[in-house]
Amino acid sequence: MKPEPLSGSEPARAAAERVARESYGKLVAFLAARERDVAGAEDALGDAFAAALAVWPRQGVPSNPEGWLVTAARRRLIDGGRRRRNAQASEQTLTLIADELEAAEREAIPDRRLALMFACAHPAIDTGVRAPLMLQTILGLDAAAIGSAFLVSPAAMGQRLARAKAKIRLAGVPFRIPEREDLPARLEAALEAIYAAFSLGWDETFSDDPRGRNLAEEALWLGRMVVALAPDEPEAKGLLALMLYAHARRAARRDRLGRYVPLSEQDTARWDAGAIEEAEALLRRASGARSAGRFQLEAAVQSAHAARRLTGWTDWEAVAALYDGLHALTGSPVVAINRAVAAAHTRGPSEGLALLDAAGRAGGLDAFEPYWVARADLSARAGDRAAARHAYTTAIGLQTDPAARAFLVERLEAVDRGGRSGFHGHETI
Repeated sequence: MKPEPLSGSEPARAAAERVARESYGKLVAFLAARERDVAGAEDALGDAFAAALAVWPRQGVPSNPEGWLVTAARRRLIDGGRRRRNAQASEQTLTLIADELEAAEREAIPDRRLALMFACAHPAIDTGVRAPLMLQTILGLDAAAIGSAFLVSPAAMGQRLARAKAKIRLAGVPFRIPEREDLPARLEAALEAIYAAFSLGWDETFSDDPRGRNLAEEALWLGRMVVALAPDEPEAKGLLALMLYAHARRAARRDRLGRYVPLSEQDTARWDAGAIEEAEALLRRASGARSAGRFQLEAAVQSAHAARRLTGWTDWEAVAALYDGLHALTGSPVVAINRAVAAAHTRGPSEGLALLDAAGRAGGLDAFEPYWVARADLSARAGDRAAARHAYTTAIGLQTDPAARAFLVERLEAVDRGGRSGFHGHETI
């Protein structure tokens, strides 16, 4: 490998960060495929990145950084293999790995993320940890980020993930795409993980960290791959449609000056008509199966919002009915919040607040910013300035996006001036 000349550590660090951001999951899947040891692959890859930060500033960034990292990680795994295997078995393994390493340095690394996703959804893995395990192994998210997506503490999530990885190794879970008859049983966890990844990326799209946008794009890529793999599964199409509807609104979430714009105030001319049309076609194909599931219903909600670009108004009766069905199907606290907002549009803020009260009593929402935004909006609309002020203040403290925080501060100031702040709802997917 012929290195590129460089001086100092910044180009090396930038190259390592780029590979970590764009290829972490692909490299983990490639490394874990033979050993069936996700934790071992992650440890080896971590050591490889550390080695890169020590070597690349002196020798230059290699022309194929992915191949270099795979080679270094494989050597780490080989060293571990030597300690675990007898001499004859080790020699056989080294021969196989050497061939693979040589190819890895010359060519692009095979993308085995789908195989790893379905390995994480193997029946040997507890149902509740399958989607979080995919997020960590394929997208490199830490336990804190994953825990926030599933409303679980980082410590509890870390323990669940560690146990799941140990089970993969001990049970010898195969890293392959399952046979067609086994696919439906594993598909739900894969779709849930893709949706969680897109949601995290959606929230971080405008942060200083480019990881957010990459997460959303990665989720879209995975969604397309799953639809291609399972073309007869309506929920796969429903999820891809849901993500495309949200992706279509990305540019409109900020105005020309970078200020946050809520869904109800977005300029529909800035929505991506091509993405919306693709989503509509996917949703129509999914509905033809006459087996409505969670993602199809959520996509239908977004379709109702997208119709505003044609009609100039939102059919809140349809949105409220869809959220009623979603809540009955999932019991999700996030759905409960959106259901309350939709009910406020159709039956008044008091009804919405009553539904929010019920969601709050179920627990787990005290640190969830959208809950407080919804409560602030509905309280302001109902004329309860003290409750609105408290809820806005709490939401501001929880919001990490500067533009969204500034928007909430403006709403709080409107309440303090004696206004009702204007009901706007919360930007959701």
